[in-house]
Amino acid sequence: MDFAEPEEHRALRAAVAGIAAKFGPRYYAERAAARRPCAELWQALGEAGFIGVNVPEEYGGGGGGMTELALVCEEIAAAGTPLLLLLVSAAVSAEMISDFGTDEQRGTWLPGLASGAVKVVFAITEPDAGSNTLRISTTAHREKGAGEVGGDGWVLRGTKYYISGVDEAQALLVVARTGQDERGGQLSLFIVPTDAPGLDKHLLPVDLLLPERQFTLYFDDVRVGPGALVGKEGEGFRQVFHGLNPERITGAALGVGIARYALGAAARYAAERKVWSEPIGTHQGVAHPLAKAKIETELAALMIRQAAWQHDHGLPAGESSNMAKYAAAEAAIAAVDAAIQAHGGNGLASEYGLIPYWGLARLLRIAPVNREMILNYVAQHSLGLPRSY
Repeated sequence: MDFAEPEEHRALRAAVAGIAAKFGPRYYAERAAARRPCAELWQALGEAGFIGVNVPEEYGGGGGGMTELALVCEEIAAAGTPLLLLLVSAAVSAEMISDFGTDEQRGTWLPGLASGAVKVVFAITEPDAGSNTLRISTTAHREKGAGEVGGDGWVLRGTKYYISGVDEAQALLVVARTGQDERGGQLSLFIVPTDAPGLDKHLLPVDLLLPERQFTLYFDDVRVGPGALVGKEGEGFRQVFHGLNPERITGAALGVGIARYALGAAARYAAERKVWSEPIGTHQGVAHPLAKAKIETELAALMIRQAAWQHDHGLPAGESSNMAKYAAAEAAIAAVDAAIQAHGGNGLASEYGLIPYWGLARLLRIAPVNREMILNYVAQHSLGLPRSY
């Protein structure tokens, strides 16, 4: 992991790992089992300046980019404490408000996002839209007097599905339809407080062991002022796809960190565990799957660096971000699965705590974009093949 990495990045890794190590995998497993947020870890990282490492310095952030935020995501996961909300609050929401928000929106939201005192989660997914963003049916209509102080504003109606961390957040960054165009619909972004009248939040039960909870949201004539619109009306499609690259990059970093954690645990166990006369790690049936997963993890880490560098330098990063996310999710699943297998029956025991990481790794194969849509993207955009859907 040290290849061509500058000293400041190595120092960032060490500092983040040092904070996360004070909490560790047992803390994470207990919070995941109880479905309780890792609030203390989030606060500690925020106080150290790592939650907002990608937020501009003028708003209290670290002034870095996706490269630095990806390092934070990777190192906390490698310490056994992955935080899913870094993908949506720090990567998506902070980036889009920073890039497209008004001066007032930046001044209102970025300082809290930088310190970790505020979370803004991303609300795009809908029950009937899935991966097809253009099928979003949640609408936002202009309405005279809809604003909180009587000015012209917007009224939101619709449903969002599988929205992470709503119970922890102060606001949502909502994608809504505001008109029609040749593609079928104009999209726009809105900042909506989580306590807005008309917003109903319903817990969506899942069997994964995660600290972060999922919600279905119902927007029943939710009224916001004109200052809620992020960027220009109708340009949400472009803004969303700019913001999704950071989510893919940080999701990939989380996957690489999970893989590193699982491989470290498995290697220690295989080096110590004796069933006959030698440690089980001497057997190729145990060693080779771990070695293969290690190679795949390192390859994914290099892909993340490329994607983050391209994004930070204003270059097209869609291809590399998708590839990084694909590679990291596959590496994470392979690493955790190999770790569980190396532990034998102990791989399922709570004492060894591997199952929560398998669940999160498996989630990363589906979200924030599933592997099949990534393959479609690469086939169409990288190989020039005809669109298949």
